[in-house]
Amino acid sequence: MKTGFIGLGRMGSAMAANLLKAGHEVTVFNRSPGKLRPLLELGAHQASSVADACRGELVVTMLADDTAVADVALPNGGIVSVLPRGAIHLSMSTISVALSKQLTQTHAQAAQQFVAAPVFGRPDAAAAAKLYIVAAGNPTAVNTCKPLLDVLGQKTFSIGTDPAAANLVKLTGNFLLASVIEALGEAIALIGKAGIDRQVFVDLLTSSIFNVPAYKTYGGLIAASRFEPALFAAPLGFKDIKLVLAAAESLRVPMPLGSLLHDRFTRLLAEGGERLDWAAIGSLAARDAGERV
Repeated sequence: MKTGFIGLGRMGSAMAANLLKAGHEVTVFNRSPGKLRPLLELGAHQASSVADACRGELVVTMLADDTAVADVALPNGGIVSVLPRGAIHLSMSTISVALSKQLTQTHAQAAQQFVAAPVFGRPDAAAAAKLYIVAAGNPTAVNTCKPLLDVLGQKTFSIGTDPAAANLVKLTGNFLLASVIEALGEAIALIGKAGIDRQVFVDLLTSSIFNVPAYKTYGGLIAASRFEPALFAAPLGFKDIKLVLAAAESLRVPMPLGSLLHDRFTRLLAEGGERLDWAAIGSLAARDAGERV
């Protein structure tokens, strides 16, 4: 499939590489050209502008936040203004429900299709093509995207015809992950202050009652106080909590735990945690208890 790919951070670079290895024709664009070389060596075509990446039947965006996505999609010369009629914008970024609705409308007005397909998984899962993908949009458009989604992830969940539903599911999932991190941090702080081996505690939990990837990944990071290098940086986690709270407010759904997480991220960033993995909110409980972590 002739595809454009915009956004070559840790996630996007791994995903674009997998598309190339699977034989898709991929044209890549990134504001930092230095990230292009490995993909060009795999056979990617280099786009000199957003427009150059939008000449095929589909363009993928994998960008950090609403601002980045809006900047490449909405201005004159952006995706909406240059994508051919009937072509698809496949947004795999974690963005707000509000922006997803705006993109759905603007693409429809331009006789284009918009599919939201955010992903669950860290960069290692992206490299291994083991992402879980949440897709929503016009069923025909989602089906057109399926050959790409099958390459990028181990399973795709179809949520419905409204792209914003996929974004809300993704944000809610990240809220749950952040809640797990906070709960693990508090439990590990208690265990550690009692003089019990933190890693042994995590190994016990993840070999028995919480034998799931989130507890294994984040429990290990918190027990070892290993928050660098950041595979999902704290500011991105904070962004997602703010977006899920905005969605909750619009639907009049109280989320008291979400408000707590908002405060935890605010504190972490106020104390200089911008470069840390979002798992670092799990270190705050131990610090509150007077432990040095």
